[in-house]
This record gives sequence, C-alpha cells and structure tokens, in this order.
Amino acid sequence: MTTDCSPTVDASRQATSRTPLADLALLLVTLIWGSTFVMVKDAVASYPVSSFLALRFSFAALALLPLVLIRRRRLAPLGGVRRAAILRGAIAPLLIGVALFAGYGFQTVGLQQTTPAKAGFITGLAVVLVPLVSGFVLHQAPGRNAWIGVGLALAGLALLTLHADLRISSGDLLVLACAVAFAAHILLTGRFAPSHDPLVLTMGQILVVIILSGITALGKQAPPLTRQVVFAAAFTGVLATSAAFGIQTLAQRFTTTTHTALIFAAEPVFAALFSFLLIGEALGTRQLVGCGLILAGMIVAEIKLGSERPHA
Repeated sequence: MTTDCSPTVDASRQATSRTPLADLALLLVTLIWGSTFVMVKDAVASYPVSSFLALRFSFAALALLPLVLIRRRRLAPLGGVRRAAILRGAIAPLLIGVALFAGYGFQTVGLQQTTPAKAGFITGLAVVLVPLVSGFVLHQAPGRNAWIGVGLALAGLALLTLHADLRISSGDLLVLACAVAFAAHILLTGRFAPSHDPLVLTMGQILVVIILSGITALGKQAPPLTRQVVFAAAFTGVLATSAAFGIQTLAQRFTTTTHTALIFAAEPVFAALFSFLLIGEALGTRQLVGCGLILAGMIVAEIKLGSERPHA
C-alpha cells in the first residue's frame, strides 16, 4: 500500500518544493506587466488598438517560434489518434485566447481615455473577481473574506473613478471590463495548465489573439509605424506576452490559482510606480485612498491561502 502511494507523495512534495520559485516567477511577470501601462498608452495614442495588438502578439509568436520548432522535432509523427487529441486540446488555448484578447482589447482602448495608474488598479480588480467567479462556476457560495474583499474593492473603485457628479469615465468602464476578462483568463489558465504542455498552451492563445486582432483591424488603415510603436510592440510582445505568459502557464503547474491571484495584486502598485517615475503621474488623496482600498480588497479576498494545494 505504502509503495503504491509513494510516487504520488513524491510528486506532491516536488510540486510543493517548487511553489516558492513559481510564486517568485509570477511576481516577475507582475512587475513586467506593471511597467507596460505607460508604454502602451503612449503607443496607442497615435496607432489603432487592433493593429497594435496584432503587431504585439506577432512579435510574441516570433519569439516563441524557435522553441516551438525545437519542440516539434521531439514529437512523434501525427497519426489519426494524435490529430484527434490535438483537436480536443485546441479547446483550451481557444478559450484562454478569447479571454486574453478581450482583456487586452478592453484595457488598451481604455488606456486611451484614462491614466496608467488608474488603469493598473482597476485591472487589479481581476484578483477580487477570481474567487467570486470561481465560486459561481463551482456552484459554491464565496467565503466571507471574498465578500469583504469585494466590498473594500468596490469602495476603492468608487473613490478612484467616480467624478463629483457620480459619473464614471468610459475609459475606466472599459478597463473594468478588462478586469473581468483577466479574471476569466486566470481561472482558465489554472484549469488547463496542469494538463497541457506550457509551450503549446502559450503559443495557442497568442495565435488566437493575433487572429482576432487581425479580424477587428480589417478595413482600418493604420498610419506608418514609428520607432515608438515598434519598440512598445516588441517589448510588450516579447517580454510582457510570450515570456510572461509562458512563465505564468509553467508556474501555475506548481502553484495555486489563489497564489497567482494574490501575487498579481502587486501589478497596480508597479503600474503606479512606473507611471510616477516615467510621466510624473501623481494621484490625489481621494484616489490614493481608493487605490489602498482596492489593494486591501485584493489581499483580503485571497487571504485563505492554506485551503489550496499546488498542482502535482
């Protein structure tokens, strides 16, 4: 009996030992994402969003292509069963890719109408939404901490975004929709990452975004490329997309969705920091209190870290 169970125990211990490294890798991903808000806002000020996303994710695909080719050589020739398995496996990158496209589409358009720091904190609401959406999908009522986190985050969102006449800007609403899409992306990645090849899953979702961006860009004439747009697309494509989502997909094999969501709570802090350092964006007292409440809501919503175990 003990001998039969030992491989499972060893696998569990191995996964647990890799959790700190996985969490550190996710923190690096969060820092990279936080550094891109100002860069993207400047780029799409003079370049269409759909065309920029297509260019960005094309850079990401090119960065991954050598690894994909190396990986392909190690695969056995495809037979009928293998093709069927690939078709079934295509569902995961398709779903994750749609969520990713929606998230970046809403966020990038929203950045044209709001500030990088505000966009960072509103995007961070995805962390609060993860336990709520997860509970809804699993038909389980969210815990008390999740509801407290939602309350804090909503109060913070009101302070951060509402004007004196209680009106919220269209840019902030678009970024809020982005937060919903990114919450879905976190949950879908956590669902499929343990049972899929990280490289294939990453490349698949990138290709889905390229296709959807290309479709939405049809009929829209883009201006000539500038160095600023190319640099922003290359930086965000290679580092903030292919490398970041590759790391995320791999890391979520060894850590939990809750860990991932909690670590991603640092993204708005990095976004605000880079926004202040690069363009001098300074938030007012009311907005800073709102940011603090949103950050507190993220942490409170994910406080029950001991209830999950890393995937083996």
